[in-house]
Amino acid sequence: MKLLGWTAVLWAVSTAAADPPPKRRLALDDLDRLRQVSDARISPDGGWVAYVVESANLEQDERTSDVWMASWDGRRQLQLTHTPKQSESAPRWSPDGLWLAMLADRGGEDAPTQVWLMSRAGGEAQQLTALEGEVSEFAWSPDSRRLALIAADPPEAGKGKKPARPPIVIDRYQFKQDEIGYLGTRRSHLYVFDVESRRAELITPGTSDERFPAWSPDGTRIAFVSKRGGDPDRHWNWDVFVIEAKPGATPRAVTTFEGDDSGPDFESPLAFSPDGATLAYVRAVDAGWEQRFYGGPTLGLVAVAGGDPKLPLLGLDRQVRQPRWSPDGRSVYYLLEDDRSVIPARIAAAGGPPERLLRLPIVVQDFDVGRDGRIAVTAGRGQQPFEVYALEAGALRPLSSQNTALLASLELGAVREMDFNSADGTRIGAMLTTPPEMDASRRHPTIALIHGGPVSQDQNEFDARAQWLAANGYVVVRPNYRGSSGRGFAFSRAIAHDWGHLEVQDVLAAVDALVARGLADPGRLGIGGWSYGAMTTNYTIASDTRFKAAIAGAGIANQITGYGTDEYVTWWESELGPPWKGIDAYLKVSYPFFHADRIVTPTLFMCGEQDFNVPLVNSEQMYQALRSLGRDTQLVIYPDEHHVFTRPSHLRDRERRWLEWFDSHLKQ
Repeated sequence: MKLLGWTAVLWAVSTAAADPPPKRRLALDDLDRLRQVSDARISPDGGWVAYVVESANLEQDERTSDVWMASWDGRRQLQLTHTPKQSESAPRWSPDGLWLAMLADRGGEDAPTQVWLMSRAGGEAQQLTALEGEVSEFAWSPDSRRLALIAADPPEAGKGKKPARPPIVIDRYQFKQDEIGYLGTRRSHLYVFDVESRRAELITPGTSDERFPAWSPDGTRIAFVSKRGGDPDRHWNWDVFVIEAKPGATPRAVTTFEGDDSGPDFESPLAFSPDGATLAYVRAVDAGWEQRFYGGPTLGLVAVAGGDPKLPLLGLDRQVRQPRWSPDGRSVYYLLEDDRSVIPARIAAAGGPPERLLRLPIVVQDFDVGRDGRIAVTAGRGQQPFEVYALEAGALRPLSSQNTALLASLELGAVREMDFNSADGTRIGAMLTTPPEMDASRRHPTIALIHGGPVSQDQNEFDARAQWLAANGYVVVRPNYRGSSGRGFAFSRAIAHDWGHLEVQDVLAAVDALVARGLADPGRLGIGGWSYGAMTTNYTIASDTRFKAAIAGAGIANQITGYGTDEYVTWWESELGPPWKGIDAYLKVSYPFFHADRIVTPTLFMCGEQDFNVPLVNSEQMYQALRSLGRDTQLVIYPDEHHVFTRPSHLRDRERRWLEWFDSHLKQ
């Protein structure tokens, strides 16, 4: 791994005035130039913020990530790692400020991700851990001498090393997962790793999976989240546990709620209060399956000694994540999702009204609170990709500038919120992107882009696809149909048991509103989406013939096929029941496939060959149905891709095909 060290060249932020070059519209090549910024972390002395930058390596045809730093005054930016063939992520400062640890996948294609360490005194990074299994998470102990690790069991002997792989034996209820593949008996466990001796000790053996380690302030205990009791594949009862940081210790459950005391897989939801007496975490509002699939987490505060938790934001009816304590322990910070924005907020630990720390519209992706109360965030808006900022007195001060030069050369489409009524009077929100220098006196070809989830939202952040289409003359609307988040639990669960009904109403209402406002050309309408967005696209074109072109990426139309072939068996059986007990429920929500003869819209289907989230068979079935009916259709399969594509050449090809498909049907 080639790392540039702390003494590498520093880039000064220029303040010199100059005549800017003429701006141009976003081009396909620009999509490869955009950088994704995330995971801001403040150094213990408050002088620097480490963060991750993901970019496209066109020569290697991979997306890789490096660790950067920005000085708190925003004048200097420093690239710490420069590894075109590997990725570094999750930078974490040691509490004494002497080290910066990170996850890195160096060591070849089959080498597991491990923790690497950089000294603040300078020099290259060194590999710290050398476990046989993949390290997915880690946390420094307060004394900077140990790490709490979450590491997977090693892979099966011989896998990937011999010409003939051994048979795959399946004996689990949920037996597959996208990007991992078929699930065997491997689990992820908690380890304590001693930095000086480089020795790892297993703390939680057994058959459970652990995640989200957090040290107590005195360094004697570790909190983590685990799913225990019964068959863990058949329930979602994640609980918070605390264990002494030594082998042989017995974990103690701190929460006993029968629902989910956890959060999204990519975010750590656990934080000890500075005095070590209380844990902040996120949990479901109730234990029902509807809350699990359609609701969002709220903030929980529970005494480490045990007892009933406090839920200070229970009446808020909005998703809450990433709790962080203030240095004095009097407040808890968190991210609040609310109608097309995500903002940092805080609430007094003793109770009281919540306080929003930024004005809408904006999306904050992640944040960190320093020892002196400084707050760093990665944030973005409709025309601004995510960058690192200091949050000061309700305003953002830029610290990074990864996309500044590129954006300065571009004339982007305008992005704004749009609201309208659906057919039954329900108020629906959307994001609207219009072409640069749009001629408001005439109608434009219009595309409805449908987000996945369904419980997510299109929001006030940079959307590269919407900007790419707008740069080529399209009005782009991204409706937050019922089932989306951001407007409360009732809005999200409105589609339970009845997929494709209200979503279609809301999508059509978005298009109707644009036609009524004179923006959309009713004879040149397109629709497309990925995952649940493709599923909604299939429903829409099977219900209405107004669209002249459609793109369905990694979608499903025959829900009977989904059962047992994807990773959602718990969802299928919770909401629809097993097919042999209620085939009518499956037929109802499989409307697009069993009414494929009603589809006349030219439709492009796409999918990753290795997608276990929404497997390729679903796209193949819809393509075959339309081809058998003699419709204008095409299927594009991307080899070795999962549900989320990672290869730059495939990402580029996909966006090119989106534009070509719409152009060929909407601009002729």
